[in-house]
Amino acid sequence: MEFAFTADQLAIRDEVAKLCSRFDDAYWLKKDKEGGFPHDFYQAMADAGWLGIAMPEEYGGEGLGITEAAILMQTVAASGAALQGASAIHLNIFGPNPIVVFGTEEQKRRILPDIIKGRVKGCFAVTEPNAGLNTTALETRAEREGNGYVVHGKKVWTTTAQIADKMLLIARTTPREKCAKATDGLSLFYTDFDRSKIEVREIEKMGRKAIDTNQIFIDGLKVPLEDRIGEEGRGFHYLLHGLNPERVLIAAEAIGIGQAALARATQYAKERVVFGRPIGQNQAIQHPLAESWMQLEAANLLTFKAAWLYDNGKECGAEANSAKYLGAKTAYEACERAILTHGGYGYAKEFHVERFLREVMIARIAPVSEQLVLCYVAERVLGLPKSY
Repeated sequence: MEFAFTADQLAIRDEVAKLCSRFDDAYWLKKDKEGGFPHDFYQAMADAGWLGIAMPEEYGGEGLGITEAAILMQTVAASGAALQGASAIHLNIFGPNPIVVFGTEEQKRRILPDIIKGRVKGCFAVTEPNAGLNTTALETRAEREGNGYVVHGKKVWTTTAQIADKMLLIARTTPREKCAKATDGLSLFYTDFDRSKIEVREIEKMGRKAIDTNQIFIDGLKVPLEDRIGEEGRGFHYLLHGLNPERVLIAAEAIGIGQAALARATQYAKERVVFGRPIGQNQAIQHPLAESWMQLEAANLLTFKAAWLYDNGKECGAEANSAKYLGAKTAYEACERAILTHGGYGYAKEFHVERFLREVMIARIAPVSEQLVLCYVAERVLGLPKSY
């Protein structure tokens, strides 16, 4: 049993940290205040080849695993970039998975190099206002017309739609009532984000201001047949294939934020003197921070166990979901404790820890709720009856 990273994996962490040091706290604080996609950070990651870390070498990627991708994303988040930095490149890292696994050779050669080189930015159009986590209830429809489809519908929580060139879209191609299973009849497309047929409305939110989140309205979008990934009606099953690696990456990112918050709280506790002694000398400060270190370490072990299982072709659903659950919760608590350690200064933007709390909240909500993770473990691991 080996828990240590390899020399190559440690080198990835060091090189990514070095790149991220060019984008300091002041950079991300400005993004948090003013918004605007971090194009220079995104391009720096692309130029260094990191966007293709888990993509096949024959299309310009590095051909590495989810373990290496998780190291990358955790290092970005831990640098202080938090989710503003991680979310800027997140879709490039895991989003092409259905294309890699289920796309044709022509599609891979046409699509993947531009994603890897950062020449195109994409968005993930899955969630809908009336469906939530119940993906089988999606109402957006893609109707066959000539040598392609015409799409009508609406999506919500579509990240980076303001700047996207492409869209990974799931839509119903067969009415639900005509399908033997609710999971059938959904098809997956990777196609142009044609703004003449798509209206984008940004959603104002509590954090991650540099990364826009939107509701989109699709009216008559034409999608050529060659932009459909895999078989018609199998899109839901293709999405499922990418759920576990996404959970691993979200867990790694959340833990990175928790580590950043803990580091700042620890440093502040050493330097802040009250009543003639550093506050870090007080056990009321020491113990919560020590506990957060333990919790983050435990969540991190589970995260990289899940990554190892996935990379070795083993079942990892319980571990990936649990890592997302524990990573997000322990990171959230670490961020909260960092604010409390700073006292009133923790509420001030210039100390950054309040930003970390606002951003790590996303990992507790998305891409799956904590309650559904608990249901998954209860049913799939413990064998309890389905509750919903």
